[in-house]
Amino acid sequence: MENIQVLLVDDHEVVRAGYRRLFESTDDIQVVAEAIDGEGAYQLYVECRPTVVVMDLTMPGIGGLDASRRILSRDRNARILVFSVHENEVFLSRAMNLGILGYISKRNASRVMIEAVRRVARGEVFIGQEMMPHLLQCKQSADGERLAGLSPREFEVFRLRADGKSVNEIAKLLNVSPKTVGHHHTSVKQKLGAANSAELTRLAIRLGIIPP
Repeated sequence: MENIQVLLVDDHEVVRAGYRRLFESTDDIQVVAEAIDGEGAYQLYVECRPTVVVMDLTMPGIGGLDASRRILSRDRNARILVFSVHENEVFLSRAMNLGILGYISKRNASRVMIEAVRRVARGEVFIGQEMMPHLLQCKQSADGERLAGLSPREFEVFRLRADGKSVNEIAKLLNVSPKTVGHHHTSVKQKLGAANSAELTRLAIRLGIIPP
C-alpha cells in the first residue's frame, strides 16, 4: 500500500494532536510535517512536498484560503483537503474555485477524515455530505454573484477587514504594503456595493464569513 504523506495545518495543538492520532491508527497515512498558520503551511509544502495538505480554513494570519492559493500557484497539482467550521456556500465556492480538492466540516471531520485524505490523495474531489446542499447556492444569490467577482486576495482583505483588522495589520499579515491593502479594500467596496467598512462587516456576518 502506497504511503500517503500529510502536511497537517491547524493553529490549535489539541486539534493537530487528535488528527495525528487518527492518522497513526492507519497503515497508509503518515503526518510528515505540521504548521500552525498559512505562511508556515506554504513554506513546509515547498520543503516537504507532501501527498496531501490537510488544513483548517480559519487561522491567524493569511488563513487557509490564501495559503491554498499560494501553494496552488506554485504547484497546480497540489492536493489540498480543507476542514472548516464554515458550513456555507461562500467558503465552499471559494475553495472549489481555487482548485482545492476536498472540503469537510469540522463537526464531521473525524468521522470522514481518513476516507477524505485517501480520496484526495488519488486526485479525486471529496465534499462532505453536510456541504452538498451548499454546493450551488452561492451563485444563486445577488450577494453570491458579487462575491464571485472578488479575486482571492480581495476576498482575503474583505474577510480580514470585516473581522476588525486594520489596514496596517492586514498589510503585515499578507506581506504587502498598506497602500496595496487600501487599493484592494476600495476595490472590494466598489464590487460589493458597500459604502464603508461597517457595511462590509454586516455583509460578512450575513453570509457567515465571520461570526456575529
